Amino acid sequence: MFPVEALPSFLAFAEHLNFTTAARELHISQPALHVKVRKLAEAVGRPLYLRDGRRLVLTADGEALARFARDREDQLDDFLQHLAGEAQQRPVVLAAGQGAYLYLLGDVIAREATRLRLITSSRAQTLALVRDGRAHLGVAVLDAVPDDLDTVLLAKYPQKLVLPPGHPLAQREVVHVADLAGMRMVVPPAPRPLRMMLERAAAGATWEVAVEAEGWPLMLHFVQLGVGAAVVNGCVRTGLPNLPIVDLPAVPYYAVHRRGALSDSRIRRMLDEIRQSLGST
Repeated sequence: MFPVEALPSFLAFAEHLNFTTAARELHISQPALHVKVRKLAEAVGRPLYLRDGRRLVLTADGEALARFARDREDQLDDFLQHLAGEAQQRPVVLAAGQGAYLYLLGDVIAREATRLRLITSSRAQTLALVRDGRAHLGVAVLDAVPDDLDTVLLAKYPQKLVLPPGHPLAQREVVHVADLAGMRMVVPPAPRPLRMMLERAAAGATWEVAVEAEGWPLMLHFVQLGVGAAVVNGCVRTGLPNLPIVDLPAVPYYAVHRRGALSDSRIRRMLDEIRQSLGST
């Protein structure tokens, strides 16, 4: 018989991938948690996690079981609330990066704060969180749309060059990648996607790394100080001189969700709010 009662314990383990932390959260001993996870693995007939160096990772079957456990928990919550005659109150979990929160989603978050739970994540983390059900919606820049998730294009923004005050190029209306030749640049560390894209696009136009910085606010801070120029997405707001780079591709922001997720009115409503705020309806 499948040990359904062990699913909440496995879900806690899947969240932390650490037996000590999960057992503490569940208020049980580590050996007891090991037994629950082992029984589930025996019922499935395959390992649910593996050791990768010093860390534990879920197998594909472990990820599938975690999704099932999470969906089952959500369905039970909804059912109990329905029996009690309560409206659905669980927040929509939204995963996105720092840039999206700072420059795209602020209006929605301000209006819907009580209906949202927010996770700050990289692009890869955002997709993983949506895939395994820890996030209902994700917002991220995607170079290629995943074939296992539904995606909605929210907006496209040109890439722009942000210049220190008084820079000679500030009198121009647009610039080209070739104009970066010889410039001191504020760039993300390698192998961040923007850094790799700039290095590929520059080809023979060599520019100098003035400083490596994480995140648009710190990059703009260094530009303000005159350390160098920076390339940022067009959604980034700044009072510094900034010009579109006409021969770099526009940056597409997508909302992502699991298939069938929009049957939940809370998630559908939140996606509509995001699209309306960005003018993508």
